[in-house]
Amino acid sequence: MQHHRITDAELEQVIRFFQAESGIRLSSQKKSLICGRLNIRLNALNIDCYQQYLTFIRQPAHAAEKQLAIDLLTTNETYFYREPKHFEFLDRLFTSWREGRPPAIWSAACSSGEEPFTLSMLMYEHFESRPWKILASDLSQRMLSTAEKGIYPLTRAKELPEAWLKKYCLKGQGDYDGYLKIQGFLQEKVDFRQINLSRPLPLENAFDIIFLRNVLIYFDPEAKERLIRTLLQHLKGSGLLILGHSESLNGMNLPLKAIQPSIYQKAIQHGEH
Repeated sequence: MQHHRITDAELEQVIRFFQAESGIRLSSQKKSLICGRLNIRLNALNIDCYQQYLTFIRQPAHAAEKQLAIDLLTTNETYFYREPKHFEFLDRLFTSWREGRPPAIWSAACSSGEEPFTLSMLMYEHFESRPWKILASDLSQRMLSTAEKGIYPLTRAKELPEAWLKKYCLKGQGDYDGYLKIQGFLQEKVDFRQINLSRPLPLENAFDIIFLRNVLIYFDPEAKERLIRTLLQHLKGSGLLILGHSESLNGMNLPLKAIQPSIYQKAIQHGEH
């Protein structure tokens, strides 16, 4: 395989391209990651340099390659029952949740699906097969394709409660030894959609709970606040916004109050219920 060198000017162009498409600004220190992921596409297309590749993917006829470039530059690291304190909090909340309609939940950067499937297990524990759905979205079509299959290495489930593993997952055999598959009745509860959070959101409904974990760390302060304000338009009054443990909204003037680290509640605005 040929390794294409990237100039500083080309690196900055790639960073600006990805920021324009996703809202996320990659650090120039991610140079080796950027080259490692895009170099394979330059070779596949017999393209000589990154400048030429950027010109290629900006052409309307090459929209599929442009999406692939975005997919390759999107960092995805996730596993089942990640950051357990969030699920323990929701377990207590759901225990006392009023009778009637189960909560509407959006996993707004679901990656390969472990987060929304963990949420769906928790929801099933409390609300079983009553009518409810979890919306799970991501920028990367590649990640969504993985999520829709519902097949994962067992190593991703090390943090998952043993009882949930047995109840909601099938153990792979033969070629799938060392893998698990999410049970069909649980897969039906998760609606996967491609949504770019830096674009106007194609959503009509409001949610009781929005998960946006480990995403804000990739945004600059202005883009971060802009994104949160956009999400708040789809969060019900007194609804919850749950961020990653390493993230906070300190210094932002937003109608949110922290009720425990990385969990925020929306203040009810005039006219909301």
